[in-house]
Amino acid sequence: MRFATGMKPRSLPASIEGRAFSVREARELGVSCRRPDHVSPTRGVRAAQAPSDVVERARAFQVGLAERTAYSHVTAAELWCLPLPRSLEGATALDVMTTTRGGQVLRAGCQGHRGLERRDITLVDDLRVTALPETWCDLAELGRRRLGVEDLVVIGDTCVRLLDEGRRADVRPGATTSPGVRALHEALGRRVRPRGKVMLREALDLIRPRVKSPMESRARLMFVRAGFPEPVVNLPILDEAGDFLAEGDLVWPDQRVIGEYQGEHHADRRRRSADSGRGHLLRSHIWTHEELWAEDVFHRPRRIAALRRFAEHLDLDPKTLLIA
Repeated sequence: MRFATGMKPRSLPASIEGRAFSVREARELGVSCRRPDHVSPTRGVRAAQAPSDVVERARAFQVGLAERTAYSHVTAAELWCLPLPRSLEGATALDVMTTTRGGQVLRAGCQGHRGLERRDITLVDDLRVTALPETWCDLAELGRRRLGVEDLVVIGDTCVRLLDEGRRADVRPGATTSPGVRALHEALGRRVRPRGKVMLREALDLIRPRVKSPMESRARLMFVRAGFPEPVVNLPILDEAGDFLAEGDLVWPDQRVIGEYQGEHHADRRRRSADSGRGHLLRSHIWTHEELWAEDVFHRPRRIAALRRFAEHLDLDPKTLLIA
């Protein structure tokens, strides 16, 4: 069917309006697949407009994929909203996994993987995706040049938080394990000679529950790698009567020292006012309260200065630490 210039194409049937649909569906409904107002995100699929983000792309591609497939690796991580390194964000190809016998997906815009029969699959936004523990293990296959141990810790901390929240696990402050942490151990234990096994094992020793942001993970790792005693993550601070004062991001309770990471949202005037008030309150109860910013983690001069300040607060000899 051809459309005369200026002629408005007929409205789509309600069953496919507003979503990507297959050429087969269109033909069964008597809809032309040559409409000038439609795009083809991938072979055999049509949509009213081009996908604008990874969720829309994955949704459109899934229409054209076989049922026994699932998104994995970087695509799964993006669909789970895991904190990837910037170099991996917005990958042009979608990672699609099939069974070993099914063969890799050969489709423009896809990176094929095999081994789906050994993965747990779940739905995210109605999309078939490898489960969080499986996704974390698969990411190590990218290798150290694209994703290092620290990245796996940051991603793993987020996976653990999501898993623990999903199971409504009550994890005590200072715990080094939880249902989420155990799920990562179990997923790795099921793998036979996985690529990246050394990195995964190293990262597992550093992953902690109760972490609320990627920068909390990186700030904690900064202290651990420098040889500091490991801080307790997100510890409730109580006064002498047992009443709640605040929650500390990184806490050394014996020395009564708190490191509080300040993200971009802390730049708001009202938030800064609240942060200042909380700091005064904690100091009035004989706690040392120090702010940490991204520059204190990523910029060497600021990092050295921050580590030296905390070493002084914790009564540590800088000569015994790896401050660099």
